[in-house]
Amino acid sequence: MRNVSHDLLQALVIFAAGLAAGTINTVVGSGTLITFPTLLAFGYPPVVANVSNNVGLVPGAVSGAVGYRAELKGQRRRLLRLGAASLCGGLVGAVLLLVLPAGAFKEIVPALIGIALVMVVFQPRLSKWVAARQAARSGDSGGPSAGDGSAGGGGSGPAGAGSGAAGGGSGAVGVVTPVATQAIVQVGGPVLWLCVFLSGVYGGYFGAAQGVLLLGLMGVAFTDSLQRINATKNVLAGLVNGVAAIVFIVAGHVNWGVAGLIAAGSILGAQVGARVGRKLPPWGLRVLIVCVGAAALVKLLA
Repeated sequence: MRNVSHDLLQALVIFAAGLAAGTINTVVGSGTLITFPTLLAFGYPPVVANVSNNVGLVPGAVSGAVGYRAELKGQRRRLLRLGAASLCGGLVGAVLLLVLPAGAFKEIVPALIGIALVMVVFQPRLSKWVAARQAARSGDSGGPSAGDGSAGGGGSGPAGAGSGAAGGGSGAVGVVTPVATQAIVQVGGPVLWLCVFLSGVYGGYFGAAQGVLLLGLMGVAFTDSLQRINATKNVLAGLVNGVAAIVFIVAGHVNWGVAGLIAAGSILGAQVGARVGRKLPPWGLRVLIVCVGAAALVKLLA
């Protein structure tokens, strides 16, 4: 009877972790820092935990992209170009995870978690810097023009005229583009493509805070509102998780019970993130992520 109660409690905790991860991933990213340490705490080997977590979060990524479908309108060319980079990077990262010795992943995990935690902590400053850069570029050019390839949306007011907060409660300022220029969408050059590819390699190998990386990269490159950039981030991160999941499923390293619980939780959590996640206090999410990630570091380094 005790074993049954323990198994049920474990299942509920993993489901709850998936729910939290789905919500956090949709809003900003870093949900893996909830689910991965949870699986480690229950004794799953690092590689099995990482692989099963990745597969389980794929349905949540799809759910989050659907929740942001309004912000995705008009971004087809961008998604095709950067989506190719994410797919290639995710494939390389997944293969590296399976080809390198399991011991190598176990050794590098503390460093990866530490890097992810640093990115999460500094995400608000990054968002403010990106917003200031966007506002400055808009002001220097006298506002977005047809030649700059801007695209707007996300419900923010024009810069300097009632600007609103956008994107995961980060307090960043979104810039709305005139309707006449919304059809022209920035797609990024080869440098951005390479950076998105490298973030995909990281995401396919581990994935924690991949969303924060993508938000920073595209926030610097594009003048869209952060809501539209966040919608693109959800799709790109989902593509990385998806192609990595295919590799992991073929290789047969997935714990399907764990993946199923995380999938169920992340699907619900993604909808929460898409609908009400923007209202959640960002400091609360970051505190939760940092606490769980720090606990994982202590366990791994003990």
